[in-house]
Amino acid sequence: MTNFNPLSKILDDNRMTGPNYVDWKRNLTIVFTAEKLNHVLTIDPPVLPEADATDEQCEATRKWHEADDVAKCYILALMTNVLQKQHEGVPTAKDMMVNLKEMFGE
Repeated sequence: MTNFNPLSKILDDNRMTGPNYVDWKRNLTIVFTAEKLNHVLTIDPPVLPEADATDEQCEATRKWHEADDVAKCYILALMTNVLQKQHEGVPTAKDMMVNLKEMFGE
């Protein structure tokens, strides 16, 4: 028996083409909330730790960048190939979303 994952269904059914930006963003927010990734869209990336940074600071920075990488993968995977190529070099998920909002608005 195959497990049904509602998040997989949302992702499969809602690839962003441009005109569907508002619906796509709403579904992406659902997925990011479930995956605990929303913070990478609202919080700027932490400054890279200095040499004298605590282990906790280094770990927090590592975790933020790891979550951002996962978020970027979700965003890119949920776009058409043309949009993927336009956004593959964007540094953060937050930057991708700002750019998409500028392109397609709300």
